[in-house]
Amino acid sequence: MAAFMQKYFRYFIQLSYNGTGFCGWQFQPGVPTIQETLQEKMSLLLREKTVVVGCGRTDSGVHAKKYFAHFDCAQEGIENDEKIIFRLNKMLPPGIAIQKIFRMPDNAHARFAATSRSYEYHISQVKDPFGANFSWELHEELNFEKMNEGAKIIMGYDDFSAFSKTGSDNKTTFCKVTFSEWEKTETGIVYFISANRFLRNMVRAIAGTLTDMGRGKISAGEFKKIIESGDRSEASMSVPPGGLFLTDVKYPLEFGLEPEKMQKAENRKQKTENRS
Repeated sequence: MAAFMQKYFRYFIQLSYNGTGFCGWQFQPGVPTIQETLQEKMSLLLREKTVVVGCGRTDSGVHAKKYFAHFDCAQEGIENDEKIIFRLNKMLPPGIAIQKIFRMPDNAHARFAATSRSYEYHISQVKDPFGANFSWELHEELNFEKMNEGAKIIMGYDDFSAFSKTGSDNKTTFCKVTFSEWEKTETGIVYFISANRFLRNMVRAIAGTLTDMGRGKISAGEFKKIIESGDRSEASMSVPPGGLFLTDVKYPLEFGLEPEKMQKAENRKQKTENRS
């Protein structure tokens, strides 16, 4: 007689977190992490051991405005139980918030199925008593145009070895950057960057090197040579982690994680069919 096989269902979680006080997303023995905290509370709530797989690592002190993770659970239909999210948020510390839980196909993977990720890095050029953990306070004069010149140069390259943390176990250092730009704010500047994938420490290393361009320490030609060197020691120091936010993660449209885009795609499909 065949042994009974327990059926498990795959779910995605959409969450956000304040990385202050956490040593990043990924579990590390003896230190607080987002992954460990979330797994512990979910296991208690669901009354079964729950392993949560994130869409990627974030460094110690880095924040996420929009983050996705997946887990498998023997309980069906929990995405429709509003009490689950309410209770989980009550159990979690103030720095972690759950927004949604989605039922997903069994092969949907939070990390490997992601098609794009976006980050912001915030620099404040005034003293902000409320932003100490959410921006880098820098009072030096910066050449905004030079920094944006460098930001555009990045989009012409695909090997980012020069901005990868030394000793990282990357299978490849190739990334496709689809957006890279600085914008001015009332109190400073923000760097926006999107790519299909990122290396460990990559955004902070790029932001640090572009900031040195803004200070006049590096020319556009020297910046290109840094990228082409593939040597982390040639690039500038990484900027502090508190100013960095993961802001978005994209998945294939059929995942249904963006209902508005799904509806627009369905409307376009319907119009095409009607014309034919």
